[in-house]
Amino acid sequence: MPIDPKLPYDENNVFARILRGELPCNKVYEDDYALAFHDIRPQAPIHVLVIPKAPFVSWDDFTADGTDAQIAGFMRAVGSVTRQLELDSPGYRLMVNMGHDGHQEVPHLHVHIFGGRQFFQMIAD
Repeated sequence: MPIDPKLPYDENNVFARILRGELPCNKVYEDDYALAFHDIRPQAPIHVLVIPKAPFVSWDDFTADGTDAQIAGFMRAVGSVTRQLELDSPGYRLMVNMGHDGHQEVPHLHVHIFGGRQFFQMIAD
């Protein structure tokens, strides 16, 4: 069920549990600001999630309350992952779902990186 991005951060959400090492993930990248791992329900040949290591529910609170170092570090991590996966030449799609209308399911900011095929429509009918 989609979540309300205005809700307080839930320390027991699945991504918080992954960050604490309570749940496993197929790690692609990690640094001081972000963790990237393969999605367990991939929607493309390459489907990786990048999450900040800080407790932000959505893009909105991340950009409003994150430090400059957190924001820059997270954005650089997304770029590092796309280059590590060699998606920078053929191309890729980034997606952030936020709130109910954006169909955000986990109350922890996450960027989806999709690659490995050509994407046509911006939004499916």
